[in-house]
Amino acid sequence: MALVEGCKHELEISVPAADVEKETGKVSEDIRGKAHIKGFRPGKAPLSLIRRNYESDIRQKVLENLVPRFLDARVKQEDLHVVGQPDITDVHFHDAEPLRFKAQFEVFPAFELTDYRGVETPYAEPNIAPEDIDRRIEELRENKATYANEDPRPLANGDFAVVSLESLSGTDEPVKSDEVQVEIGGKETMPGFNENLIGASPGEEKEIEVSYPEDYGRASLAGRTVKFHVVIKGIRRKEKPELNDEFAQDLGDFRTVDELKDAVKKSIFAQRQNEAQRKAKDKLIEKLIDANDFPVPNVFVERQLDNRLEQRVSSLAQQGIDARTLNLDWRKLRENMRNDAVREVRASLILGRVAEKEAIAATNQEVDQEVDRIARQEREPLAATRKKLLANGSLDRIASHIATEKTLTFLFDHATKTEPEPEPETAPEAEATSE
Repeated sequence: MALVEGCKHELEISVPAADVEKETGKVSEDIRGKAHIKGFRPGKAPLSLIRRNYESDIRQKVLENLVPRFLDARVKQEDLHVVGQPDITDVHFHDAEPLRFKAQFEVFPAFELTDYRGVETPYAEPNIAPEDIDRRIEELRENKATYANEDPRPLANGDFAVVSLESLSGTDEPVKSDEVQVEIGGKETMPGFNENLIGASPGEEKEIEVSYPEDYGRASLAGRTVKFHVVIKGIRRKEKPELNDEFAQDLGDFRTVDELKDAVKKSIFAQRQNEAQRKAKDKLIEKLIDANDFPVPNVFVERQLDNRLEQRVSSLAQQGIDARTLNLDWRKLRENMRNDAVREVRASLILGRVAEKEAIAATNQEVDQEVDRIARQEREPLAATRKKLLANGSLDRIASHIATEKTLTFLFDHATKTEPEPEPETAPEAEATSE
């Protein structure tokens, strides 16, 4: 065995001439039993005639049979864990001689982990302030708000204008809506609407221009200045429900506002705890990657790059952008991602080794629970969901994901938590400006 580079290995294999001749005879007999040669019934043609007429087919079939058989035997003999498809070269195949060839392939890396218990990672349990609860309660009130019609008058900040609008220019895809509700002065309202609608009254018609930022969520409007014909049809006032026990009961299994606030506090804590733990786990695995520098199979890296590019294309598609229209240099983009892909593969291998050492795996019950969740989400029978996931290989991916998450949790539970550095405070003015 020869180590070529990284995880690449090369074997030179020789198949004894006797084995080659035996396999050649077997293949020739198989072909003779099926061959249709004029003047002979199937299976009765002379073997010499079969070998002469089907020489190329026989050679190909002998190679197909012997190469993987002897390669597999050698791989098992040397206890190699091959990944990907071996590359067969330098094939020497002549009558009455041994069959010789070279096989180059990658192997699963052998490495010894550094101590993975007690790794330092920044983490602190989140604190929930009263204003955090008040803010979330206010969001709930906003979600339950209703809108009441107002008598006609000039629009002012805080009003909700009911308008119809139609694009006149500036966009390739026409925009038309008979009824849109616009919050005058609202943070999500484009300045062009605020500036042109304030002071207008129901019944008025206007032509206004609205400039959209480059990162606007709707691709057909992003970076464009669009002229609209707008008709003000009415004014509405937002009415939020009072914060009382009746409101709490309307939201769910709560009897009082205090019970609602307690549930909100627990929900915020769980959300922030999950986010904080995820950051801590990310830092932890980064440290393990830095501490365990070993070569990774290129076939794994290429697969990870494929996944990354597919995610990039999918993300663009969700924004309404066809990646084919962007004239991207995919080769350069792929190379720019390579270092991160290598680290991601190394992280996966490290987590796999920790799981192996600690006997961490997904249980049947855990997989069943996830399948049940997917079935309920997709609103289809459990048996149908399981059959689909089994057919497309997703069951194995589900089990792998569960095992990975359990391994990360194990590492986090056994980590040494340090005080996180305080995050820089953002001034309220800056926050308002950014919105």
